[in-house]
Parts: sequence; C-alpha cells; structure tokens
Amino acid sequence: MDWLFLAKALLLGVVEGLTEFLPVSSTGHLIVVGDLIGFFNEGKVFEVAIQLGAILAVLFEYRQRFVSVATGLRSDPKAQRFVLNLLVAFLPAAVMGLLFIKQIKFYFFNPVSVATALIVGGLLILYAERRTHTARVHQVDDIGWRDALKVGCAQVLAMIPGTSRSGATIIGGMFFGLDRKVAAEFSFFLAVPTMFAATFYDLYKHRDVLSLSDAPMFAVGFVAAFVSALLAVRTLVRFIATHTYEVFAWYRIVFGVVILATWYWGWVSWSV
Repeated sequence: MDWLFLAKALLLGVVEGLTEFLPVSSTGHLIVVGDLIGFFNEGKVFEVAIQLGAILAVLFEYRQRFVSVATGLRSDPKAQRFVLNLLVAFLPAAVMGLLFIKQIKFYFFNPVSVATALIVGGLLILYAERRTHTARVHQVDDIGWRDALKVGCAQVLAMIPGTSRSGATIIGGMFFGLDRKVAAEFSFFLAVPTMFAATFYDLYKHRDVLSLSDAPMFAVGFVAAFVSALLAVRTLVRFIATHTYEVFAWYRIVFGVVILATWYWGWVSWSV
C-alpha cells in the first residue's frame, strides 16, 4: 500500500464526509473525484465502506436522542413514533434499490450523468427556496407517518447519483410542510437506517474482493469521513438557522456546468 494511494483514500474520505449530509450529492462527488484522480476499486466497495464513518458521525452527534429512543421504545409513544417514521421513510428506497440498483449503477454512475443531475437538482433547490414556503411541522416529534412516507418517496430520487440523498429529503421535506431545520434533522436521522442497509448490503455482496491488505486504505478513509461528516453536520445545522440552501444550489449548478464543459470540449477525459 503506497503513500499516494493512502492520500487518495484520505481525500475521498474527506469528500464523503463533507458532502454526505449537504444537499450536493456525496456519491456524485465520489464518482467525479475518483474519476479525476484515477481511484478505481472493484465494485466501488471502498466508497461504500467509508459511508460507515459518516453514519457514525450522525450517531455520535445525536447520541442522546438515539439512546433516549432506544431506552424508551417500549413505553414512550414519541420514541415509538420516531422509529415508525424512520421505518416508513426507509422502505421506498429499500424496495426500489433492490429492484433497480444494478440498472442505475450501469447507466448513471459516471461523471456526465452526475453533472446533469447536479444542475437539475440545483434548479429545483432554487425553486423550492424562492416559492412561498409555509411550514406546518416545527419539531421532528411532530412528523406524522404520511409526512415520513412522502420524504421517503423523495429519497428514492437520490438513487440517481448527483441528485443527493440529503438534498432530496431536505427539499422534499420542505415541499411537504416541514420547516428547514426539521427537514434537515429528519434527513440526518433517516440516513442511519438507509446508509447502514446500503453499506452492509454492498459489503456483503462484494465480500469476495475484500482483502486484509486494503485495511489501511479503509481505515484512513473511514476516519476522514467520520471527522469531516461531524464537522459538516454541525456546520449545516448552524448555517440553516440564518440562511437558505441557495448557496448549495448555485454550487451544484456551477460544478455541473464545469464538468459538462470540460467533457464537451475534451479538456478532461471523463468516463461515460
């Protein structure tokens, strides 16, 4: 395992952590950055594995909430409703993922498709922020199962890389009446079952390509993803208290246009 390879793993870990919970698409960024630096691994198992670091960052940041839910699950109606909402919101993506993930990876896991989704998603965020937004849900505990189902259906769109899981659930939540902070926090919580399921499913499916010699690479990416995701979650919660998501929309649009321009004029040999 050479130092250059570890440096690439570190970079991708930071990219994963910083982008997983922002509405900019972590998978899209990993595809683009991995393609740009020439980082390829069979079955994309590294990119899948480092998501665990990002997931644990959410568990750590909201550990009191998760401990409270776990200890009160038998008797606390709020804890029971919280778990039910996560299950309801998780199911649409789980079902669609099992049915169509192979086709999606074959057709959409390339920088040009990512760029297109980034631009379209950016335009939708701009529309969502500039329309009249009347929030009716101001606490995560006030989310009903119908709201959770709607957010879960929005999460299905994030199966296309470049769309952004957090972007789809946050902006979808805002469309469905959640206020900005509640939509973001529910998106964080929903990431836990969604990403755990996707990660362990992919690791199991590609267990034959896992090797002990890759442990340093996985460890570096995992730690980098955890630290950077923790920073991103804390920063986003503070940011949205006084700002909209428009800055992320413009970032997506500019980034997508740059990728498409460099591909069109042949400045970068993106894989398609």
